[in-house]
Amino acid sequence: MFTPRTKRTSALLLTVSLFTGGLTAPAQAAGATLTVDVARPFRPVTHVASGGLYGLAENGRPADSTLLPIKVNSLTQPAPGSVHRPNGQPPGGDSLLVAPQATRVGAGEFIRMPDIYPDFPYRWVGWNDWLAKVTTMVNARLSATTVTNVIGWELWNEPDYTWNTAAAGNFNDGWTRTHRAVRALDPLTPIVGPSTAVYNRSWMQSFLTNAKNTGTLPDIVCWHELQDPAGIAAHIADYRALEASLGISPRRVSINEYAAPAEVDVPGRVASYVAKFERAGVESAHRAFWYEYGTMNGLVVGNDRPTGTWWLYKWYGDMAGNMVTTTPGTQTGLDGFASYDPTRKIVNVVFGNESGTNTVNVTGLAALGSSVRVTLRSTPSSGRFTAVTAPTTISTTTQTVSGGRIGVPVPNMSATSAYQLTVEPVGGVPSYQQRYEAENASVFRAERLAGAGASAGAYVGRIDNSGTPRTDSYVDFVVDVPAARPYTMTIGYANGTGATATQGLACNGGAWSTVSYPPTAGWGQFGATVSTTVSLRAGHNVIRLAKGSPYFAGGTGYAELDYIELT
Repeated sequence: MFTPRTKRTSALLLTVSLFTGGLTAPAQAAGATLTVDVARPFRPVTHVASGGLYGLAENGRPADSTLLPIKVNSLTQPAPGSVHRPNGQPPGGDSLLVAPQATRVGAGEFIRMPDIYPDFPYRWVGWNDWLAKVTTMVNARLSATTVTNVIGWELWNEPDYTWNTAAAGNFNDGWTRTHRAVRALDPLTPIVGPSTAVYNRSWMQSFLTNAKNTGTLPDIVCWHELQDPAGIAAHIADYRALEASLGISPRRVSINEYAAPAEVDVPGRVASYVAKFERAGVESAHRAFWYEYGTMNGLVVGNDRPTGTWWLYKWYGDMAGNMVTTTPGTQTGLDGFASYDPTRKIVNVVFGNESGTNTVNVTGLAALGSSVRVTLRSTPSSGRFTAVTAPTTISTTTQTVSGGRIGVPVPNMSATSAYQLTVEPVGGVPSYQQRYEAENASVFRAERLAGAGASAGAYVGRIDNSGTPRTDSYVDFVVDVPAARPYTMTIGYANGTGATATQGLACNGGAWSTVSYPPTAGWGQFGATVSTTVSLRAGHNVIRLAKGSPYFAGGTGYAELDYIELT
């Protein structure tokens, strides 16, 4: 059992070896190797671990300019009307009040319902009080008819130590009552849980068995990883085996709190967390909250200046195309995650959590030619109060590709720093990203699907819904352009209806126009394009293509999206 969160900080510090100034080097011996296989993509880039618990605060904190480059996937925010005071902070971050900013940057939100209570651990009042609060919270969300980014109700938080069994009864029974109360009012929004403080098989088995038997399974299974990334792969594998053994269809998995206080501001350690989440196939993961609201959990200082750890997430945000396979020597020490953008032919590797001289081997490089340009950068562990204006470029070299591979030695690594390795053709790459894959974008109430004929092997389909803020289907592309001017936007699509379909188009929350998609050969059969003009500001913009969205009357028919291209 854990102690209260304010005291849990001290308890968790004991789980990580410390020395003055940060973490000790991992136990793995110097001379470790990370292998990146560009020829083995395993899923589209979706920036699953670019998220935070209470990452946003009211009044636009932190600034949009710090959020758009890191491609925030999703957030967990306090309940509507929350008076919660986590870690001694004043109440803040109300999910409905920060929803406009989250929407501006393409992020979804889980609503943490027990944060309607002020204290942590939560002080149970009684069932009448709780169910009345559930009704109030759900009705507040239903009344927020312009809010479309709520992607889940989190029914409780860390019940393995915050649930008051003596006063409230067994948690499994409490889950059933709460699930039914939410579903009676809102049958559409996904339900998230059990959100335990740790992964525990026997606890999870009891919970899932009851939930299956009572028809109250969560749509998204969630727990926290707050002590060490080394166990993540085993936990998720064990959960998948348990799920299958109980005859439960695969649930989406979210880890909506990750990294201990001694880890969350250490980019080398964070690289290990992100790598394991990506390889294990989680849908989302959120940086844990230990300190202040409105900083994306220590990524931003002074509302608009990046810390050292922010640059790791910026490198992550720059990833496009597909995540490709990385293989560390062990689950401790050197680890990293990587992507390959087949349009620009850019390999992007982010790694860390090891000291000394180590090696990154990159294989599957045949498409990049006989020689490549290799750039190595680093970002330090600056803490949450020290801004870092830019990462350090360690080297830029040209290397010969032999047998489709290169080996890159990385000398004098610090275990607390993170590193980026980019591999590009020697002839260079486009000055700015022009093609944006739909499957890399923020996808709301539609599905990413594999397709051999699609650009980069995937697309977004089932963009089917309009009419309510809980069902509207749309895709938000976060793009970055060099100049303010009109751009020609070419859209790769498929439309198997046999008739022209339409979707709404809006840039940066502005006025709506309509895009028409003539019929094509069939669903999932790409090659057709349509073009329109969009006026964009210099830097980051959000382009929405929607079947349904607030202030848009709704599209007609159906179309699948492969990519957009800006020229």
